[in-house]
Amino acid sequence: MSRAMQCQSCLPWGSWTQLCQSLPGSRGIRNVYLCAASAPGELGSVPVKLSCVCYQGGSQEHSVQPGSSRHGLSQLRNVASSDAIKKHQKSLSAWFSHQPNEERQFGPSFSLGAVHVDPVIRESSLEEILKPSPDLTIQNQLQRPCSQVISLQNLFDVDACGRQVKNVVLYGTVGTGKSTLIKKMVVDWCHGRLPRFELVIPFSCEDLSHSHAPISLRRLITKKYQHLRDVVPMLGTSNLKMLFILNGLERLNLDFRLAGTELCCDPNEPVPPSAIVVNLLRKYLLPEASIIVTTRPSAVRRIPGKYVGRYAEICGFSDTNLQKLYFQMRLSQPGCSGEDSMGSSSGEQENLVEMLSRNLERHNQIAAACFLPSYCWLVCTTLHFLYFTRTVPPSQTLTGIYTSFLRLNFSGEVLDSTDPTNISMMKYVAKMVGKLAYEGVMSRKTCFSEDDLQQCFEVEMKTESELNLLEVFRSDVFRFFLTPCVQPGKEHTFVFTIPAMQEYLAALYVVLGEKKTLAQRVGKELSEVIGKVSEDVAVVLSIISKVLPLRFLPVLFNLLKIFPRYFSRLSRKDRDAIAHTMAEELFKEEDYYNDDVLDQINFSILGVEGPMRHPDEALDDEVFELFPIFMGGILSRRNRAILEQLGCSIKNLAAFEIAKAMKKTVIRNSRKGLPPSELMDYLFFLHEFQNERFTAEAIRSLRTVNLSSVKMTPLKCSVLASVMGTTCHEVEELNLTSCNLDTSSLRILFPVLLRCKALHLQLNSLGSDACKEIRDLLLHDKCVVSNLRLANNPVGEQGAQYLAEALAGNRSLTHLSLLHTALGDRGVEVIAQHLAENQHLQELNLGYNSLTDTAALRVVEVAKKHATLDKVHLYFNDISEDGKRALHSLRMDRDGVRALVFLTAGTDVSDYWSNILNVVQKNLPFWDRERVRQHLALILQDLESSRRQTANPWRKAKFLRVESEVKKMLGKLQHGTL
Repeated sequence: MSRAMQCQSCLPWGSWTQLCQSLPGSRGIRNVYLCAASAPGELGSVPVKLSCVCYQGGSQEHSVQPGSSRHGLSQLRNVASSDAIKKHQKSLSAWFSHQPNEERQFGPSFSLGAVHVDPVIRESSLEEILKPSPDLTIQNQLQRPCSQVISLQNLFDVDACGRQVKNVVLYGTVGTGKSTLIKKMVVDWCHGRLPRFELVIPFSCEDLSHSHAPISLRRLITKKYQHLRDVVPMLGTSNLKMLFILNGLERLNLDFRLAGTELCCDPNEPVPPSAIVVNLLRKYLLPEASIIVTTRPSAVRRIPGKYVGRYAEICGFSDTNLQKLYFQMRLSQPGCSGEDSMGSSSGEQENLVEMLSRNLERHNQIAAACFLPSYCWLVCTTLHFLYFTRTVPPSQTLTGIYTSFLRLNFSGEVLDSTDPTNISMMKYVAKMVGKLAYEGVMSRKTCFSEDDLQQCFEVEMKTESELNLLEVFRSDVFRFFLTPCVQPGKEHTFVFTIPAMQEYLAALYVVLGEKKTLAQRVGKELSEVIGKVSEDVAVVLSIISKVLPLRFLPVLFNLLKIFPRYFSRLSRKDRDAIAHTMAEELFKEEDYYNDDVLDQINFSILGVEGPMRHPDEALDDEVFELFPIFMGGILSRRNRAILEQLGCSIKNLAAFEIAKAMKKTVIRNSRKGLPPSELMDYLFFLHEFQNERFTAEAIRSLRTVNLSSVKMTPLKCSVLASVMGTTCHEVEELNLTSCNLDTSSLRILFPVLLRCKALHLQLNSLGSDACKEIRDLLLHDKCVVSNLRLANNPVGEQGAQYLAEALAGNRSLTHLSLLHTALGDRGVEVIAQHLAENQHLQELNLGYNSLTDTAALRVVEVAKKHATLDKVHLYFNDISEDGKRALHSLRMDRDGVRALVFLTAGTDVSDYWSNILNVVQKNLPFWDRERVRQHLALILQDLESSRRQTANPWRKAKFLRVESEVKKMLGKLQHGTL
């Protein structure tokens, strides 16, 4: 996390708990800017973290006397240097203000002029770095104020002894915002908000580390910044106030010994870049220049303390108020929710910020995660994905967000530049932390003890190099992924900073093939060695066989080839095992009735509204349904390309073989009939997999799609439309009952709805605007909808007008249910007027719509003349006894239509009595119970009256049976048990 991350070399080797070092937070909010994801970016390349900057300046700016700045510039007035510096400022501003693709999703207004939240910077010392303070939990660190906070503008103020500070070391763990702060400093200077310095020259140490050829300082500057050609000759000869920025010092191997790096004070003398850096820090080269160095904690000691004037640690957002401010600024940006919903989503944005703030106030685990500005970025990006995705197909995947997040923080990062293996930081994390994550997923565990960490990280450490790498990891990276648990009673255990990160790293661990037995690892290495040797031996044997035609030579040559071939078969089995793991985890039956994964992510960020869980209450079983979804997402081409940049290579052949091995199992399991939430997870898996051919084959097997009671957000609608759009087959049934659909949802799903024969849209609060979309759907020439259910939606009179127009022109609809849709007499009259133009409708349900005799009889009169309509549902309407008798007189053989009004048909029980009671029972939770009770009482009176009128004992028995069902329903209704 972004708390004080001290160098861990002095910790007891077995104590992982020592990683919980104290870093008091700051309650004071100073400068306000908006900070993007903190990533180790190089200052000589396109910035990946700076999203925008507001030029407000700090307190130090007002205290600086402008005379010194004018004095320096006055010496340059007669030369071209002043213009050169202005060009330099313009160039730097354009370069460092560039937004990465990951930031463009937040809308066009999210630009350079927006706001930034400065993380807490704490003044430190070398002694404090080498001697960590006693442990404190994150809870305490979030609440305690810090007395050593220093602003970015005050880093070069005099120290406690009154000495002018020239060299500043700014350190922090991965994700705390080192590079973002430096970029903000550069842009501030470009716009005149840092008057202390007349010239700022930033260097990327990663860039410098790739060059070992001797070069002079002046040549190095003009090589990187050509606009400074006229200024470079002035170096060392003028009183120019200059600042050198060295970003990412851990990438350079510096040697401050005279035997290793000779003294050099001439900016024209060619020396290796590392020697330039050493002599600048020694103050032997350009002693008047100020220098700020950023580095990770493990590399702080590479600079001798005598050359450092001030140590400052970036502590991230150690105050929850800073976290809230960050979320408010980023999530409230105009245009953040997309161009199509600018006005309608402002309330939703405010609601998101409010829910997130309440969750932070509880000092939940998310508050500990958001200690790091990087995770604040991840939270905002995930919420943006969940709430404001409306394009088909969605422009992003959840796996892509997490992969991009890791690229922003680990791109180009090597764990330890002094280690000869030069292993990438992300590769090491996938191997070490991925193992812990995977073992936790397999054992359904999210909290890890110190013993778990030792067992995972230290048990296989055998060489000095491995121990050194582990020490660097503990110091620089550990807190980025693991943090102390804030739950009462679990303060000495560790959890993953974001729960989904555990599942992502576990998936990466498996897909990379790190889950191998000792025999598999040895076999792979032996196979590679023998494979290389066999190539060389083949050449030798071919030459010898020409001179000495010995029969055993070909045999020997073939034997050498056997092992690599055998091992390649084992590799295929390993990929089959990966595919089996993915399919098995995707369809795990014990997770069938959980919320879908998108809702789980939403709850983990925003929390669950309601009373908090009692500490003694038993926790629910841990769920890891994102694990197989991330496995599929990592195999997508785009994510594999990004992981390749991070040093985690997944070959095309491996991805192809895994997909091939998984296909049959996945399709077979999907045909079993998944619960709605599990089916949504399956569709989301197909979206994340990003394999159109695989998805098309999987979707063709889905003839019935039941997503009832799944909250269909715009994202889920986009996923459904995108996945179903890979084929053109007709869907027998699509059940979207009680899915929180609205007009925009219908627009997103329009291409899918066209292909559905049976369409269930009950209980979705679909009003007149939605009915307009349904009209367009039914009038489309490719529409195949034959059964449409709109029960329990506020259609109203205006909606009835749209549906009537649809009935007049539709050629596919045979069954239409408008049960309890608030049509009223006028709405039904409109439908009756257009019904004559329809030639295909067979059944129409108008029950529970407050119809009177006039409207009911009008519909029946039209139905008599209709070519195909033979059944009209009119029960639970306000029909009088006279209207009832008129409707009872209808005969199918004579009038061609039957009206379902009551449970009786003259002196007999209606053939549809069970259907009517089933409809009542299913819809009772959504109807007015008092009105239902009155209707049931009338039905009971009618049954008793009809029973008394018949002398047939068989019919009397039928009446008594139906009466008992109605009485039972009335009893349950009165006692509130129905």
